[in-house]
Amino acid sequence: MDADLLIINAAQLLTCASPAGPKRGAALADPGLIEDGALACLEGQIVAVGRTAELLARLEDPDAAQIIDATGKVVLPGFVDPHTHLLWAGDRAGEFEQRIAGATYMEIMQAGGGIMSTVRATRAASLDELIAQTLPRLDSLLTHGTTTAEVKTGYGLDLDTELKMLDAIRLLDEEHPMDLVPTFMGAHAVPAEYAGRTDAFVDLVVEEMLPAIADLRYTVETVDGAYSVAAADFCDVFCEAGVFDLAQTRRILEAARDLGLGLKLHADEFEPIGGATLAVELGAVSADHLVRTTDEQLAALATSDVIAVSLPGTPFGLGHHDYTRARRLIELGGALALASDLNPGTCWCESMQFIIALACRYLKLTPAEAINAATLNAAYALNLGRFVGSLEVGKQADVLVLDVPDYRHLGYRFGTNLVETVIKRGQMV
Repeated sequence: MDADLLIINAAQLLTCASPAGPKRGAALADPGLIEDGALACLEGQIVAVGRTAELLARLEDPDAAQIIDATGKVVLPGFVDPHTHLLWAGDRAGEFEQRIAGATYMEIMQAGGGIMSTVRATRAASLDELIAQTLPRLDSLLTHGTTTAEVKTGYGLDLDTELKMLDAIRLLDEEHPMDLVPTFMGAHAVPAEYAGRTDAFVDLVVEEMLPAIADLRYTVETVDGAYSVAAADFCDVFCEAGVFDLAQTRRILEAARDLGLGLKLHADEFEPIGGATLAVELGAVSADHLVRTTDEQLAALATSDVIAVSLPGTPFGLGHHDYTRARRLIELGGALALASDLNPGTCWCESMQFIIALACRYLKLTPAEAINAATLNAAYALNLGRFVGSLEVGKQADVLVLDVPDYRHLGYRFGTNLVETVIKRGQMV
């Protein structure tokens, strides 16, 4: 066996392996721990995983590889963040003060702030300005261990700005070591120019925006030649009382599905209006937030292939006390993932480590459950579970080395960065 990168002597190596698909039920608590673990990579892929002595014995020429000695440290897959609003201009620090003084998220939004505040700044920013403001956030994500992230549009709410955002996501994906997964979210809010005319805005999304986005493809140049990729992999809708109701959400997502886009939903963040059930009915890849989801809806999610994505940073950022009822979902057999919801209004947090810490405290997950939810299951929330999210032979070599002796320090500790080394596609970045 040949290798160009070896990680050896890890106190604990977590594979998070699950060849059958996302982890559910009791399997979510199994991190696939190997003591004195080792990992071999070749040309950006994992070629062997096991105990150090056994793996080294299989190598034809161990000295030909770059070696990372992880003695006393933890090795695990790179985090996958399946729900971010990473791309925006400006900030909303003033609204943070308003919320402290007692204003609610929906009150600020209905007064023309919230998402629309960021929409105005993002519309005004040039493509270069948008990229320049986003790059430091990408660097911070990577430094804290995120190696793959979904990125939504939705701060344009008009075709030109939504296309500008997709251009920015593509350019950032090309420029940065992280893998970025683009999601079109033209139905993130009702823009000011359509106030009181939500159905007319839905007409715009369905009849103009979606066809333009679905037809848009980019050419990617590689050493093996050029190939074409879709501008957006998914369509998402903010299905919520006061934003897009169930019928409007259905209309947008059915149109997106007919055009070949995968489906996602912001569901039950503030009111249980049926978004989770709709996600199951339409075969969505994920339903996200799920703070107010009822028992009946949780049961429907649990018996489906929809990944339930919890975003504990958002209620924390809003100062709320209710979180996704993750334990109930797990008991029912649902597939749970974690994401940051990185955004300028409610959760400016680039650390999946902090999200894991919140999940342990407020979702009552064990560290192992939270790590699996932030790696393998999160990858399945992007349809990428066959490629990333675990340390298994044949998968992409996206790997973290933590400067701690026990994986349970993730969750136990917070407010500091435990990541010592980030490896993306077999390269230290």
